[in-house]
Amino acid sequence: MAFLQEKLVFLCLLVLCMNSVLASSRNRRYTSPSVPRLTDVFPHVSITNVFSKAFGGSNVQVTGNGSMATLALDKISGSGLASVNKYHYGFFSAAIKLPPGDSSGVVVAFYLSNADVFPHNHDEIDIELLGHDERNEWVIQTNVYANGSVNTGREEKFYLWFDPTTQHHQYTIIWNNHHTVFLVDNIPVREFQHSSTFYPSKPMSVYATIWDGSEWATHGGKYPVNYKNAPFTVSFAEMEMSGCISNPSASPSSCSKTPSSLDPVEGPEFVKLTNQQASAMDWARRKLMFYSYCKDTSRFKVMPPECR
Repeated sequence: MAFLQEKLVFLCLLVLCMNSVLASSRNRRYTSPSVPRLTDVFPHVSITNVFSKAFGGSNVQVTGNGSMATLALDKISGSGLASVNKYHYGFFSAAIKLPPGDSSGVVVAFYLSNADVFPHNHDEIDIELLGHDERNEWVIQTNVYANGSVNTGREEKFYLWFDPTTQHHQYTIIWNNHHTVFLVDNIPVREFQHSSTFYPSKPMSVYATIWDGSEWATHGGKYPVNYKNAPFTVSFAEMEMSGCISNPSASPSSCSKTPSSLDPVEGPEFVKLTNQQASAMDWARRKLMFYSYCKDTSRFKVMPPECR
C-alpha cells in the first residue's frame, strides 16, 4: 500500500510538472531583440482629423482629443475607421490593446486597401489579430493582395510573445517601392520584397476595424464568437501615418509627404532592413512563425516566385 501511495504521488508530481512545461511553452514569454524604435520618430496624428467612421455608428468612440479610439463588436455590428485620405506608400502604425478574455472568432485588423475603388482588382496589406480562446496562443496574421488576387493571398501567421490585452502594443506597416515590412513593437516579423509580378501598387486607404470572423479566424472556424462575452472592445492609440497622400487630380505618382524627420518612401533608411533589423526578423521567424504560404503545397502547386 505504501508503495502504491508513493507511486501515485510521483505520478501526480509528474503531471503537474508536465502541465507547468506546457503552460510555459504556450505562453511564449520571450525576451525580444533590441531594435531601433521607428515609432518614436514619426509624429502621432489626431484620429479625429485623419479618420472617419466607416461602419458601426455608436460602436466607435473617439476620446482624448482624438488621441484614442475604442471600437466595439456586439451582436448587432462590428465597427471601423477609414482614413480620410488615400496613401501611395508610407509608414503606418497603431498602438493596439485587444479585448481581454475569450475572444474566439473576433478579428481586429489594421490594414490598407483600395477595394472601395477597385472592387475587382484591389490591393491590400493586412495586419489581422485573430480571435483568442484561452486554450491557445495569440496569433497575428499578415497578408498581401495585389491586383485583385483574393484567392491567392500571401498569408503568414505568427504567435505573439506577449499578452496583447494588458497594454497597448505597436503594429506597423512600412510600404514603399522597395518592400513591404510588417513590424510588431518595432521588430520586423516579415519583409515582402517588391516583385514586378505581384506587389500592391495603387493608392490605398488605411483602416482600423473589429468584426466577426467566426467562419475562419480561430482554428479555421472551430471556435466562433461567443456573444455572451460581448461587447468586445479594442483600443487604438498613437496612430502614425507618414508618407505620400495621393492626389487624385494629379498623376498616380504625385503625392504630398506628411512631415517627419525621416522619409519612409524614398529615404535610404527604408530601402532595406538594417543588419540589426534583419537579425531581429530572423529571431521572430524562427521562434514564432508557424504558417507561411511559401510552404503550403496544398494551395500552391507551383511556389510563387518570391518564395524561391
